[in-house]
Amino acid sequence: MTVRMEKVSSVIKHEISGIISREYNSKEYGFITVTDVKMTADLKIAKIYISILDKGEVRERTLKMLENEKGHIRALLGSNVHLKYTPALQFFIDETLDRVESINNIIKKIHENDTGADNK
Repeated sequence: MTVRMEKVSSVIKHEISGIISREYNSKEYGFITVTDVKMTADLKIAKIYISILDKGEVRERTLKMLENEKGHIRALLGSNVHLKYTPALQFFIDETLDRVESINNIIKKIHENDTGADNK
């Protein structure tokens, strides 16, 4: 990723986080965090990765809401960030925390099994 792409990603991450917290701060959608933004090389598409504290139905509802509202979010972004083109937005669930939790649970089970085997 070029320095320009990194800078634009950082600015967009900051702005999208602010927009979501101001415009879509509702218990209905859970606690939404923008974890990462990846820009295409031409800076015309921003892939926005979000983490949602709640699971299951709330996640799906929140992702659907963001997809439905991405035109409005893009318009707000365009008024706050001055680029030649306001990038198209694509939202994705960041499942990194879920994977970390899963790995931690596996390690915990292995540790419990090892401790149980040592006691025998």
